[in-house]
Amino acid sequence: MYIKNPRPATAAQKPTVTSAKLEQASPNVPAKKRSFVQWCKKHLWVIVLITTSLVIAGIFIFAINSVQHDGGLPFFTAKKKPTKFYSPLTGLEVADEAATKQPVTGVMIENSPDARPQSGLSRAGIVYEAVAEGGITRFLAVYQGAKPALIGPVRSLRLYYLSWGAQYQASIAHVGGSSNALDTVRSSGYRDIDQFFNGGSYWRASDRRAPHNVYTSGEKLDALNASKGFKESSFTGFKRGDGKPVETPNATTIQLNFSGGTYNTAYAYDKATNTYKRSLAGAPHADREGGQIAPRVVIALEAPLERRVGPDGYEDTVTIGSGKATVFQNGTATAITWKKDSLTAPLKLLDENGKDFTLGRGQTWIGVFTPGRGSVTWQ
Repeated sequence: MYIKNPRPATAAQKPTVTSAKLEQASPNVPAKKRSFVQWCKKHLWVIVLITTSLVIAGIFIFAINSVQHDGGLPFFTAKKKPTKFYSPLTGLEVADEAATKQPVTGVMIENSPDARPQSGLSRAGIVYEAVAEGGITRFLAVYQGAKPALIGPVRSLRLYYLSWGAQYQASIAHVGGSSNALDTVRSSGYRDIDQFFNGGSYWRASDRRAPHNVYTSGEKLDALNASKGFKESSFTGFKRGDGKPVETPNATTIQLNFSGGTYNTAYAYDKATNTYKRSLAGAPHADREGGQIAPRVVIALEAPLERRVGPDGYEDTVTIGSGKATVFQNGTATAITWKKDSLTAPLKLLDENGKDFTLGRGQTWIGVFTPGRGSVTWQ
């Protein structure tokens, strides 16, 4: 049977198929995959942001673990703590390195009844006390950096005070002295600022009678040192460290005797301030401008005497050699040994193992007595 072919459909008559329908019709594109592709297109910016963040984090982690510089140290290091500086005289913190090198000055200060109350003792970094003659004690007050506006009364020098001051490369302020002390301090190697030759740096006060009325000031001493080129002091002080009061103190009252009641001293421990309040001749020992003297550390040092060469018949405290000492700090008493190898060598304070003993930071008073004439007790 003859069947006539149907007329071909025109373009307008051809059925239209959408892309969505093609995707649905395509057996090669599963429904889940088509859904994922659509989600990715919709959230494309989120994907780009996450991917970029992961790449940057990876690079950062790699750099930390692999990049190094000098000495094999990590490229990224913790911030350094600021450097601290401490006074070689007192162990207290100071502003900068320059403050650790400021010139040291030792001032001879009188302790006879006519000289009391003294000025400037409460501001000294270290004070040495010993008998000058006739049982009368005298002080060598050692300063570095800021000094009081008033210091005195200034009196004469003894050789053993010069020996203690030499440790600090200190200028020595005094009004004359014993013959052996003057012969030594005027030789090379010492910084002598004797009132005899530097009268403009001292004056006589009108409210006290001579010879108990010579005074100086921190300002005048600084100017005098600068004029002589004494601009720095290079020295090693006592070993210092932090300390705090012990729970059960074993030395709260100290009696340090030098010769007799007029010059014997006592110290009462104050746990609240961790200091030792000083008394002299049975009464609080007050600095005229600074109130009661209260050092952080007290040292009682035993030393023999030797007769001074010459016709005067006086005696000098022996500074060269070794002997016993007791350190009072933080409410405790500790037996140590002192040692000094020469007139200019540093005074060493040694523990039971022969190592440098650690003193607390702050003002230190060193009382030097001779057994048989003086003594130290505590409780």
